[in-house]
Amino acid sequence: MFVWYRHSALTIVYLSDVSRFSKSGALAESAWNERGWTVQEFLAPNVVIFYQKDWSLYLDDRTPNHKESVAIVQELAYATGIDLRALVDFQPGMRGAREKLQWASRRVTTWQEDIAYSLFGIFGVHLPVIYGEKKQNALGRLLQEIIARSGDITALDWVGKSSEFNSCLPADITSYEVAPCTLPSPSEDEIQTAVSSLLNTTAVELASNLYTVLCDMKTPRFAHCRLSMSCIVFPVTAVRRRRDEDHATYFAYEVKAEGLNDLVIITEDKLVQFSRTRPARQAFLLVRPWDRSLLELPDFSADAQSVDDCTLSGSPSRGSLAGLPAEYESDDSDAHLRALRLIVHLGQPFAAFLLAQQWGGEYKRIASDHDIIAQVRDMTSVRHMMDVRTLEIL
Repeated sequence: MFVWYRHSALTIVYLSDVSRFSKSGALAESAWNERGWTVQEFLAPNVVIFYQKDWSLYLDDRTPNHKESVAIVQELAYATGIDLRALVDFQPGMRGAREKLQWASRRVTTWQEDIAYSLFGIFGVHLPVIYGEKKQNALGRLLQEIIARSGDITALDWVGKSSEFNSCLPADITSYEVAPCTLPSPSEDEIQTAVSSLLNTTAVELASNLYTVLCDMKTPRFAHCRLSMSCIVFPVTAVRRRRDEDHATYFAYEVKAEGLNDLVIITEDKLVQFSRTRPARQAFLLVRPWDRSLLELPDFSADAQSVDDCTLSGSPSRGSLAGLPAEYESDDSDAHLRALRLIVHLGQPFAAFLLAQQWGGEYKRIASDHDIIAQVRDMTSVRHMMDVRTLEIL
């Protein structure tokens, strides 16, 4: 359908519930703006014209192409949450996957699988349409394809219930309705100050080793409902239920993990309680999914991150070499600086996943209705960030 609209000379959108005398804003309240398949009706075509119930032009706007009407495009942006540039000149593909999923998160379709099928053209994927497979499987296949092809893990940023397809995916697209977790980033001055404080510690060599390890980590692989993902791992050492905060539908747990500040996790799952003195058979991990952008390498790809030929050489993408002591003023100074900048970034709060080990050695994600925000206890203690693994998640 997306290709059909894309190649059309003109796409007519008939707003059957918008009367002749409606004012600006009626488009947002129309049933047309709630349906899943209509997203591609205004993104894919080059020329679109909106008509009201009596076949008069919407708002009596006589612009030959309503994509060129400032009033209508601005109303569309407000009504759909889609930015102006995408509305006017949309390009299908994997880039901005999390944002595109949010566009569809409030929309409905007659057939439950269609909410996923209606996005195939938006992402430029070609997958079989299998009515009767149920929405979790349909959405799971789409998300699996997005992550497998692009390596973009932002689709894993959601709150809600886990999918039966894979525990790292949501059961419903409505889980993307909430904006992705955005944490404050340090300013350039703050980064350079932190780097200077690390120069006189034992962190430099460890940081360089960690940088090399992370540079060699592969992008996620996702196939046959199994996600293989590189993570920085913090083993959980204690889980204790906070009964004073129990609710009819969820439980609150105090969680301790090696190298992290203590935190509280709210989930519908009943977790095994344990401590160092009372260990449990089942292992739990708090993990930071690895994000290659923290390496601050140039992006040479137009639609996906480059993962080959990763080295520590080359100039830092930001900052300067100012402040490095004489022993680091060599060909490796750029590498040391880049590695220390990485440590500063890893020392910031991050969105963590709680994983529970299964009998076969794989893991499952414990879903939560709230973002799990974790932070390393001491940025200079690089050893707590050295546990880097590729985990199999079901």
